[in-house]
Amino acid sequence: MLSNRRQFLDLVAGTAATGLLGSAPLAMTASCAAERGPAPPRPAARSKIRAVAFDAFAVLDPRPITALAEELSPGKGALLSDAWRARQFEYTWLRVVSGEYADFWRVTGDALVFAERLLKLDLGEAKRSRLLGAYLELRAWPDAAPALRSLRDAGIRLSFLSNFTPRMLDAAIESAGLGGLLEHALSTDRARTYKPDPRAYRMALDAFGLERDEIVFVPFAGWDAAGARWFGYPTFWVNRLGLPAEELGVTAEHTGASLADLVELVKAGA
Repeated sequence: MLSNRRQFLDLVAGTAATGLLGSAPLAMTASCAAERGPAPPRPAARSKIRAVAFDAFAVLDPRPITALAEELSPGKGALLSDAWRARQFEYTWLRVVSGEYADFWRVTGDALVFAERLLKLDLGEAKRSRLLGAYLELRAWPDAAPALRSLRDAGIRLSFLSNFTPRMLDAAIESAGLGGLLEHALSTDRARTYKPDPRAYRMALDAFGLERDEIVFVPFAGWDAAGARWFGYPTFWVNRLGLPAEELGVTAEHTGASLADLVELVKAGA
């Protein structure tokens, strides 16, 4: 797992060789109702899939965060992004296991401070604030909005299921121009846990009122694909970075390089 995560983090770092950003592996937001569009039509009878739940980074493009890290710490942006992202997710998992929950915004801030100290940097409060603020200004991957519209027009219900806090999800929906496309913006903060805890994945069942086999989960990271499969969701891994599956004894049933592949799969009656 570590090897794959390092590969991913190197890509996240936006090196000159690749320019790609890596993945990050989130209860309904306070303003979720404002983001809902009109009730979707019923899906075609031939498809058993009635809803899709997306990890945030399957839809949102995190590459600008790494680009900003390089801008604010020239020559060390890749190292900073690597250390920050690695500790960010290690902290979420450690806190779930220990029962010492803190929300993703705090975890992200704590991980940034650790990464700064590890690399003996002196970013200062202003630069740290800009890096954290980049999470509130995310845009969608180019294929995301067209795919969401196509699925919604086909009667498929849509949701985020993300470790992001409600505030982070609300900000992302606004900055990415996704208002009205998602029925729910589910944050694991509501369950006071993080994926791959089964309590996190269960949130989509409760929100949609559907069965497991009626909801496709779309992760960005291989570990999230494994977690969703363990929970029992049909899983489409949007593997934008072309990474190998994690060695966890389970893999996503379906994999594609873009959300266009997901649309084709769902419309075919997966």
